[in-house]
Amino acid sequence: MKKLNNFRKHILALINWLYQPFKQYVPEETFRYAFCGGSNTALDILLFFISYNFILKKQIVDIGFVAISPHIASFIMVFPVTFTTGFLLSKYITFSHSELEGRIQLFRYGVIVLVCIMLNYFFLKLFVDYFGLYPTVSKILTTGLIVIYSYFSQKHFTFKTAVYAK
Repeated sequence: MKKLNNFRKHILALINWLYQPFKQYVPEETFRYAFCGGSNTALDILLFFISYNFILKKQIVDIGFVAISPHIASFIMVFPVTFTTGFLLSKYITFSHSELEGRIQLFRYGVIVLVCIMLNYFFLKLFVDYFGLYPTVSKILTTGLIVIYSYFSQKHFTFKTAVYAK
């Protein structure tokens, strides 16, 4: 536990150092959320790339009763890792003042992540199939909307504090 606490202190020291130039423009909690979320997203992309290209070697995964495309199989492989790191970063770095029990936070975090997955699908279909936007532009717009939704839902629902509990 001591090593984890030291690790947390090092992460917070790094975030606090990086936060200094943005102090007058961005609330600290928002900056922490952006840092942790950005780091977790970078980890997700890196692990997806490694999984897709080197572990699965861009091959379909046949598990007998169903064949899974390599990009979906990579997503499935990486999801538990980044779900866990995302939750831990949110709980211990970004929203560490929440007084809710950890199991309640974890359940709520899972609910929000599921909603975010559905919203990703919905907005990508909407932007690409109905509005005719390029997929990359659609993904950028979708990510922006999801980040905003995720921040407020995590702050006011998953990791709410006594101030927001009223």
